[in-house]
Amino acid sequence: MGELVDDRPYGVGEDPDWLFDTFGRWCADHAGVNLYPAQEEALLELFSGANVILATPTGSGKSLVAIGAHFAAAAGERRSWYTAPIKALVSEKFFALCEVFGADKVGMVTGDAAVNPDAPIICATAEILANLALRAGRDADVGVVVMDEFHYYAEPDRGWAWQVPLIELPQAQFLLMSATLGDVTFFERDLTRRTGRPTATVSHTDRPVPLTFDYSTAPITEKLTELVTTRQAPVYVVHFTQAAALAQAQALTSINVASRAQKDAIATALGGFRFSAGFGHTLSRLVRHGIGVHHAGMLPRYRRLVEKLAQDGLLQVICGTDTLGVGINVPIRTVLLTGLTKYDGTRTRQLRAREFHQIAGRAGRAGFDSTGSVVVQAPEHEIENARLVAKAGDDPRKLRRVQRKKAPEGFVSWSEQTFDRLVSAQPEQLVSRFTVTNSMLLNVIARPGNCFDATRHLLTDNHEPRPAQRRHILRAVTLYRALRDAGVVEQLPGPDAQGRWARLTVDLQRDFALDQPLAPFALAAFELLDPADPGYALDLLSVVESILDDPRALLLAQRHAARGAAIATMKADGIEYDERMELLEQISWPRPLAELLDPAYQTYLRGHPWLSEFTPSPKSVVREMIERAMTFADLIATYQLARSEGVVLRYLADAYRALRRTVPDAARTEELDDITEWLGELVRQVDSSLLDEWSRLVDPTATAVAEPVSFADTAPRPVTANPRAFRVMVRNAMFRLVDLAARGRWDELPELTDGARWSEELEPFFAEYGEIGTGPAARGPQLFDFDAAAGHARQVLDDPADDHGWSIDAVIDRTASDAAGDVVFAGLSVRAG
Repeated sequence: MGELVDDRPYGVGEDPDWLFDTFGRWCADHAGVNLYPAQEEALLELFSGANVILATPTGSGKSLVAIGAHFAAAAGERRSWYTAPIKALVSEKFFALCEVFGADKVGMVTGDAAVNPDAPIICATAEILANLALRAGRDADVGVVVMDEFHYYAEPDRGWAWQVPLIELPQAQFLLMSATLGDVTFFERDLTRRTGRPTATVSHTDRPVPLTFDYSTAPITEKLTELVTTRQAPVYVVHFTQAAALAQAQALTSINVASRAQKDAIATALGGFRFSAGFGHTLSRLVRHGIGVHHAGMLPRYRRLVEKLAQDGLLQVICGTDTLGVGINVPIRTVLLTGLTKYDGTRTRQLRAREFHQIAGRAGRAGFDSTGSVVVQAPEHEIENARLVAKAGDDPRKLRRVQRKKAPEGFVSWSEQTFDRLVSAQPEQLVSRFTVTNSMLLNVIARPGNCFDATRHLLTDNHEPRPAQRRHILRAVTLYRALRDAGVVEQLPGPDAQGRWARLTVDLQRDFALDQPLAPFALAAFELLDPADPGYALDLLSVVESILDDPRALLLAQRHAARGAAIATMKADGIEYDERMELLEQISWPRPLAELLDPAYQTYLRGHPWLSEFTPSPKSVVREMIERAMTFADLIATYQLARSEGVVLRYLADAYRALRRTVPDAARTEELDDITEWLGELVRQVDSSLLDEWSRLVDPTATAVAEPVSFADTAPRPVTANPRAFRVMVRNAMFRLVDLAARGRWDELPELTDGARWSEELEPFFAEYGEIGTGPAARGPQLFDFDAAAGHARQVLDDPADDHGWSIDAVIDRTASDAAGDVVFAGLSVRAG
């Protein structure tokens, strides 16, 4: 496609006929597809210069229309932007467009990385384009905007980012895409008024793969058996919690979902795929039965494994959440919803029409199926009633005696009428979610020209009703006065050379509202730490952790553990129940440096009031792993987070990136560099994709990355290939032994080489010194030695007298460590003297 643009005849770049004919030939010759009528209609409108609202079902080829929009923009030497809700989809589209147009013509900008940012085609999150629109307005180098998943316009927290480009980029041509837009008459009129272009809506409801709908009163195992035996698999079983998805998958192992031949084929396909402890063992058992699990809490490599097995036709059933695993690319023939209600964070409610159609639309994939099926399970009490009625048969007396069950008290139910209504209902009309923030005002003030006129336009010509606009205006005035009073904004007596009536007095880092917005505060907080303190490196780490998003599942588990320990202590101390409950409310997860960071932040806000929308969150995740010498498996097992491994690993990956990018060279120490190197290797060994893709993206020479040809290609590099990180891993593994011994956890320690017992070997030590030190000095490098070549490690025990005459000696099995992705001991012994 890039060559077609480069070789186009002079003067034809904007010619609709040439664009349509050329793109159509490319589709047939290179993509191997013939355009559907809806695609042809949308492309003809785009090529003629109109805005297009593409509201066609899932699987109708909206992505190909988007490629056509980028092609037309490139042919006309206009810059085009593609936006999506999440970074993973932006990255996926970036690599796909690189394959179509060439890596030199496609760039990507997210909070994590900027790759080829001057390219004619840019992939970005919606917020990136929104901030550009605020900062540059009609002067922004934006010719065409493709907004994917436009129904996010109605998201309460993020909808503003889908609205701002429509308001601030009148020079652009827009392609808005979603399968569930509802009535778009308002957007047609609004886009035409703002851009001066005609706006066409392409909203064909005919799916390339038609759907059938069924309301089932059979038990779910019976229904799934029926779907599998009647060749309606693969089936995606939709649940509304991750726990329910896993529980259902495990329950299905009691029936024969897959044949013996299919199970053998799965085993062959898996080959040497490495399943880690914890959820990995569970998933291994499930997929070997032909059953997959797919949800956002899983490790990315496990999700890709399930997707690949499904693409190869080896999984009959996949149990997942209602998001259908955002970005999942598998041939799903049947979608089975286990219910029509969900908890939305506030209450349990019935699904909205948009939500139902988003889920149902995943059934039946073009190129794989001739039809797709959508099945909804009746509530349990309805299923039981149907069973009782069937048992009574046609006998009127027995039917009269049937004691029909009612829905449990407080249960939000649904029925076949609910199902029928959702099937026929159109998606709800999108509702404006505009909001005013400090970052929005700062971006507008940074724009050349009269910021007051620009702000007035933004606040009075958005999509909000007039009462809401008045509220936004009052909030904007309040925020502006705070910025001015803090000296962040200076109001000028007259326009400057660029027409500004106000200007910023501070420099904002790029995309400050997206990419660790509290990073500047962290830089200031580093100055409060004492480099001579033995815990300096860990305190640097704690500052960095305080500016990261919270991994809520892990923090709540930490709080639960802390409260459990506190209850035991309070009971032992004889504290009464009511007082215990009151004291428990004050116990949270570990918050290192909170007494330093909380007041420091309040002081920092006086000069940086725009950061009031963000708050540091002290926490100890990576720090706890270091202090307790925990591996990833230890962390997951300790807090029972097998279902949330992916969430925890993403946090660790974010911490690694922040350590590399946020801590300046002047503040870094060798110990912090060791921690950073260890953390990066730990993440790579668990799932390399989270860092490998980022590493490729920050490399200016990055190009599209080919998919692995087999599961063996996804294996991480040998853990011993990173000597510095492996040394830290060995040190942590050795200190883990020290920590267990110090706490008398003899049953958790591995066996000693000579068969002796740890408690007996260390009894003379405790008799002489009383305790083993586990503080910063005990973890220090002066008490640890590792001969990498020989594979010998020694950890000297810290004693109160500083005699340092005792040690734990180990032999490391490097080959086994590479296979396990972690330190494996070949021998252990305790030495005195």
